[in-house]
Amino acid sequence: MKGTDMTATYTWDVFSTLDGYGSYAEPGDWGGYWSKQGPELLAHRAAIFDTEQRMVFGATTFRENAQIMSAGIDPHTLDEWNVRTMRMPATVISSTLRDTLGWPDAKIVSGDAVDIVARLKQESDVPLRSQASLSLNWALMAAGLVDRLQVTIFPVISGQTGTSPILRGAGDFDLELLESRTLDGRTQELVYRPTPR
Repeated sequence: MKGTDMTATYTWDVFSTLDGYGSYAEPGDWGGYWSKQGPELLAHRAAIFDTEQRMVFGATTFRENAQIMSAGIDPHTLDEWNVRTMRMPATVISSTLRDTLGWPDAKIVSGDAVDIVARLKQESDVPLRSQASLSLNWALMAAGLVDRLQVTIFPVISGQTGTSPILRGAGDFDLELLESRTLDGRTQELVYRPTPR
């Protein structure tokens, strides 16, 4: 049982292009990781998921992740960090989903995301991590519930084909840099503590 003055750390973990896009659309054909993954990035990502965490997803990102799991893809062809992510317990905040879509340890919770995550932070014995889930995490940052914003910036500009701007719906924040690293000599990982202004 957690002490009353202790709360679980909540990390919002998001991938981005240099110009702030989280994905791309046709006619762009960048490939996964914008074709910039390397051994150091993949090993680092796997190490992040070496320790138990609880994943927190919005419905759209959860569907996308669960689809990978249920597509019959050979787990040996997936990057190790993806395999480890899918072994983590997950809380899915959704008013529309009724099915955990094959995720082994997922729970769907309906209600106000801020209330749900505030309660999770009080109750969880392990850190919380959310990948993508943009609108969910914009709301949680505004409420002061995101302890760490972890942005992995891939060295591309996708001004013509970029979609899902990662911070377009966010408020105004001061950022305190907690960690930075360069992976494979090209990809930047920046970890900030956000404070709403």
